[in-house]
Amino acid sequence: MQIDGYVQALREDLARVAAVGDESTARAAGLLAVALEASLGRRLQEALGEAALELSGQLESGRVEVRIAGGDPELVYVRDEEAAAAEPADEAFSARITLRLPESLKTRLEAAAAVHGVSVNTWLVQVLTRTLEPRAPSGGSRRRLTGYGRS
Repeated sequence: MQIDGYVQALREDLARVAAVGDESTARAAGLLAVALEASLGRRLQEALGEAALELSGQLESGRVEVRIAGGDPELVYVRDEEAAAAEPADEAFSARITLRLPESLKTRLEAAAAVHGVSVNTWLVQVLTRTLEPRAPSGGSRRRLTGYGRS
């Protein structure tokens, strides 16, 4: 089910509960549904991230990742070969760095790594590698934006 489906189900549940009250109760239920929409989506993604970590821990090889395409989250099994191909074969993780950061940022990093089904270290290495890869010069100042949006 899409996250939108869960949000719609929440709205319907709140409407049924509000039906036993008066007009102000119905209005409050509607406002509550709108306020909870973003939170519900975030919580569902966090739950899927935790499920992916739990499933990954039970696998002998590979891992489970949460991927979101067009707003639809899905759990995807990734074999170890794909993970190994993403890391440079000629370079081992031998360098160390100490990084001090706010606890709130650390929590966000852990959540982002969990969503991708990897350790914080692996996630940071992947992000830094992508960020520092040389990019082909673009033809002018035009920038292209792709993705999905909802208003």
